[in-house]
Amino acid sequence: MDLQIKGKKALMAGGSAGMGRATAERLAEAGTELFISARREVRLVQAAEDISEKYGIKVTPIVADSSTEEGRAALFAACPDPDILSITIKPPAPNGDFLKVTPEMWRESIETALIGPTEIMRHYIPVMKDKGWGRIVNIATFSAKNPMIWRLMSGPARSALLNYTASVSREVAPYGVIINNLLPGMFQTEGASEIMGHYADAFGLPHEPEIVRDHFLEHNKIPAGFSGLADDLAPMAALLCSPLARFIVGQNIVIDGGQHNSIF
Repeated sequence: MDLQIKGKKALMAGGSAGMGRATAERLAEAGTELFISARREVRLVQAAEDISEKYGIKVTPIVADSSTEEGRAALFAACPDPDILSITIKPPAPNGDFLKVTPEMWRESIETALIGPTEIMRHYIPVMKDKGWGRIVNIATFSAKNPMIWRLMSGPARSALLNYTASVSREVAPYGVIINNLLPGMFQTEGASEIMGHYADAFGLPHEPEIVRDHFLEHNKIPAGFSGLADDLAPMAALLCSPLARFIVGQNIVIDGGQHNSIF
């Protein structure tokens, strides 16, 4: 399918690994001028080089933590006028006892999963409105609509993000700026692997991969029969970044192998 975005300028915030990296590759495959950001410089630069070589396009790495004002300023300076914006973050560590969740933990979650994305969108929406065209896709989490006690540091802040985008998307759609959210379920990514130790701690399990995996699968039934890979989400993300998605406004699309048992 021709996504009709060849030559468009695309910014993938959080694009060095996982679903962000897979989405960046799909945007590169479609011929965009690509910018990717992340906190870890070595991995980011390597990802930019790999994508550039694979697809024969220019890829600009931006070392930035988008949950901070300084990081967002770096994004804005390096890529002042994107046509396409996609945002994702590393999944936060699972929490154990909910009574031990502190105000500091809430503040970190909100800074990363809510304020960071909304501030990036607030900066770029006027740019896109002036152009008369733009696409914004947040890669969030299905726990924003499917409450999970061990994902308190992920779900509630993202629920607020969904509320924000539901309102804002309808304000900016008349200007050709389309905003949607993807809500991934359980995926096998680098970020997910890095927090498995925290998952074990949250449930009092030994740090043995087989035990952790078995416990995870037992308590997270996925009708499809497997956890997703990053490229199970990336094609939908790329589609939403294209002119083909012009009539899809303010939606929250769950990609979870059927785990969230709901008709809405």
